[in-house]
Amino acid sequence: MGQLDGKVALITGAASGIGRATAVLLAAEGARICCVDIDARGQAVADEVGGVFVRADAGDAADVDAAFAACERELGRVDIAYLNAGIAIGVADLTQLTDEVYQRIMRVNVDGVVFGTRAAIRSMGPTGGGSIVATSSLAGIIPFPPDPVYDLSKHAVVGFIRSAAPTLGALGITANTVNPGMTDTNILTEDAKKFFAQASFPLMPAEQIAAAVLTIVTSGRTGECWVCQPGREPEPYRFHDVPGPRAEGAEGRRPPQVDDWTT
Repeated sequence: MGQLDGKVALITGAASGIGRATAVLLAAEGARICCVDIDARGQAVADEVGGVFVRADAGDAADVDAAFAACERELGRVDIAYLNAGIAIGVADLTQLTDEVYQRIMRVNVDGVVFGTRAAIRSMGPTGGGSIVATSSLAGIIPFPPDPVYDLSKHAVVGFIRSAAPTLGALGITANTVNPGMTDTNILTEDAKKFFAQASFPLMPAEQIAAAVLTIVTSGRTGECWVCQPGREPEPYRFHDVPGPRAEGAEGRRPPQVDDWTT
C-alpha cells in the first residue's frame, strides 16, 4: 500500500529534473500521474509511470485549463497539483535584460503558478479538497544577485501561495511551496555544475526534492515554505513577524496575522 493510493497528481514541468523525479516517486506511492510539459519528452515520463501526458505551456491560461480538464477526463479527478514548471535566465546586469526575456520568465514562473492554482481550485473544490505545491526556491526567501529577476519570480510564488492558503483551507485545499537550494537539474548550466564541483559544494539530486514534495502533500500542513538543503530533511521556513505599530496606545501590539483575515 502506498501513501497516495487512489490519488491523482498533475505535475507541470514533468519532462525532466524535479518534475520527472516527482512523477516517478508519486507513482511509486500509488498515485496516478498526469504529466504536463511543453516539452514532448513528457510523453516518455508518462509512459514510464503508466500515466497520461498533456502537452501544454504553463504560462498560457487556456493551456493550463485544458491540461486540468484532460486530467479529469482521463483520470477522473485532480487531488494533487504540483506546479513545478520554471526557468532561469541568468541575467545579473539588468541593463542587458530585454522585455522579451523578462516577460518569458514571469509568464512561466509566476503566471504558471497563478493559472495552475486557479485551475486546481476549480478541480479540487467540488471533490472535497486536495493539495497544491508550487516550486519556489531558496531564492524565494533570500537575495540571489546572479539572477535578480529569477529571485523576483520566486519571491512572488512565496507571497502568492502564503496569501492564498488561508482562503483555500475552507475548501479543504492545502497550499505550500517547496524551496530547494542548488539542485542538479537542467536549470543549471554545465559551467555552473563544474563550478560547484570544483568548490566542493554539494548539489542535491532531483529525487531529494521529490521526496520533499511527498512529505508536503502528506503532512496536512498549509501556507508554508519548505526549505531543502543538502544533508538536511525538508523543513518549513520560520518567517519572523514584522514590528508592530508604535502609535499612541498601540505600542507592543502585533500586526495583523494570517488567521485574522479568516476569522
